[in-house]
Formats: sequence, C-alpha cells, structure tokens
Amino acid sequence: MEDKKIITQIGSLPYTDVAEAVTYSLRHDIPFLPELPKLGDAMLEYIKQPGRLSCLEEFKKQQFGTVKIQCVGPATLLLSGYPKEQALQKACEHIQAIIEGLKAQEIILFLDEPALGQSGANYLELWQALFSSFDVISGVHTCGNMDWDILFGSELKIISFDASKYDLTKYAKYRSGKRIAWGVEKIEDVKDFQEGDLLTLPCGMGTPLYKAEDCQPKLQNLIKIKEKILA
Repeated sequence: MEDKKIITQIGSLPYTDVAEAVTYSLRHDIPFLPELPKLGDAMLEYIKQPGRLSCLEEFKKQQFGTVKIQCVGPATLLLSGYPKEQALQKACEHIQAIIEGLKAQEIILFLDEPALGQSGANYLELWQALFSSFDVISGVHTCGNMDWDILFGSELKIISFDASKYDLTKYAKYRSGKRIAWGVEKIEDVKDFQEGDLLTLPCGMGTPLYKAEDCQPKLQNLIKIKEKILA
C-alpha cells in the first residue's frame, strides 16, 4: 500500500487530558487541532473568546508538514444570533489566533457549519471573505443534509460530510475539482474515493456518546478502511 496521508478528523474529541488529545491527533496522517468540549471547547463557547482552546498551546509546540485546523463557520454564528459583521470578526480572530505561531508547511482550514442546510444567509460570500484572508486550503464541514449543488458549485477545495448518512455518488460526474473528506465507519460508506480525498470519522466524537477509550479503536478501524481503499 502506498503511504498516502489521507486520515484526519473534524476536531472535537471526548478527552479531558490535553496531552492525551494532542498525542492522539499526532497519530493521524494529517494531525488536527483537538477541541475538547468537556473542557469548554464547544464551538459556540470558544468563539466568545477567540483563540481560547484547551489544546492550542500544546499543539503549537509541534512542527507539521500538513495540518488541519477548524473554526465555527459564520453561517452557524448567524443562526446562533450573531450579526453578520460580528460573526465574520469573531471567526477571523479565532483563525488568526490559531495560525499565529503554528509551524506548518501547509494548513487545511475547515469551517464547521453543522446545520448549513438551515441557513438562509449568503454564506458563500461570508466564506470567501474568511478564506481570502489566510493562506490555507479551504474546506467546509457540514453534518446534515442540504442542497449539495451549492457546495459543489462553490470555490471550496474540500467538502467534508457524514458519508455514513448521506450518499453523494451522483456528484462524482461533476466534482469540479473538489476533494471530499469522507466521514465513515465502514468501507461501504465510501462511494467514490478519488486522488486527494480524505478519510475522517463521522462528526460527533466530542459528544457524550463517546468516551476517550473509544478514540483509538475507531482510529484503528479508519486505518483498516484506508488500507482497503488503497490496496
């Protein structure tokens, strides 16, 4: 099997120990900045004080080739009651706080927009305002169903979704150069893996459904899925 770096994660984890969370992240092909909701890192909490993440200081001690970071997206902040300008400002400040001092050759930035299908805002314009401010590879993660044509017709580089719930096979014919981050727990969930795509676990690792001891077995399962895909 060719050693391709395709495994990463959305970010939220059930750990309460910062060192353990960062160590777990470093076991992935593409390390990701952990968010620990049990320590106050829920996205609508950390954005009140941009840059306040439990693992950020420890994470920045590392050096990376490619690294993945994430921030609550402006569409989600609008749905949560933030005015447009404040939503953009908060997200921009949070991303800047993460990137400043981060030692990486390449940064993938996912905007976390879990309920994007419910947003009536012109979020493509909001995303562009953010992504154009940073030297990053642009991506958006959404948990629910939506009008996928909008995402596949956008200027995004990576679309992250829960492939264990939704089938985007019909978009294979017109990806428009998009990469997909497949949120999966079994090989059957991966319908159209292509060069440049990523593998993640489905969203929700930071919810009460999961415990810290669940993380490593799920990562091992993801590694097995990778091996089957690249065999």
